[in-house]
Amino acid sequence: MLITSAEDRMRERRGAKVLLLGPPGVGKTSQVKTLDLARTLFIDIEAGDLAIADAPVSTVRLDDWPTARDIAVLIGGPNKSFASTQCYSQAHYDSICDVTNLSGYDTIVVDSITALSRLSYRWAEQQPEALTSRGQKDIRGAYGLHAREMLLWLNHLQHAREKNIVFVGVLERHVDELNHAEWRLQCEGQKVPRELPAIVDNVVTYQFLNFGDDEAPSRGFCCTSPNPWSYPAKDRSGRLDQFEPPDLGKLLTKLT
Repeated sequence: MLITSAEDRMRERRGAKVLLLGPPGVGKTSQVKTLDLARTLFIDIEAGDLAIADAPVSTVRLDDWPTARDIAVLIGGPNKSFASTQCYSQAHYDSICDVTNLSGYDTIVVDSITALSRLSYRWAEQQPEALTSRGQKDIRGAYGLHAREMLLWLNHLQHAREKNIVFVGVLERHVDELNHAEWRLQCEGQKVPRELPAIVDNVVTYQFLNFGDDEAPSRGFCCTSPNPWSYPAKDRSGRLDQFEPPDLGKLLTKLT
């Protein structure tokens, strides 16, 4: 058992794990331009990088779940608690660490967690666990496997202590049959959206903010709850104001 002294812990380099939410078109992907592009890796899952077409940022185009797991273990390193036959184990890491080196990147932007969940579910529904004993499709089995896979992936990146990890997510306004409205993360299944806010350090909602002062709505980051619009928000660091300027680079600097 290794005990880290208080002095060593205070000197450790640390990164923030941020869930950046917002409706389509608000400019979430464009926030990449505010980062140190030479030290940023953009994981493009939505094929929606037109907004940063002129930004010189390294990119991984991701379109299958096994590759997503490989990327996670390259970023977070091996987890020694896993058996050699499991993903994220030392054996998994050793099998791919000589192929691609991601150690040179300080900030990883995943665009988006919404699209990633679709890759995970598409893979899960093709596995034996998603079939009944008669070979028929088992929806509950598929969603159960999908949730476990997604949470393992997120938890692995959570422990990449030195890295800034930004998960971009699409936010939608849901109105139920009682006319009660709430903001939700677009994501396959229900378990991952419920548990994701407890995994990340910060939940930041990028929205058009109207303060009722007859001015045109302006875009900004909503960083704490409660807030006037009940946007999802959380600040584990205690360093952010309720509203911050829409600059992801400065936000990460403030957090770290």
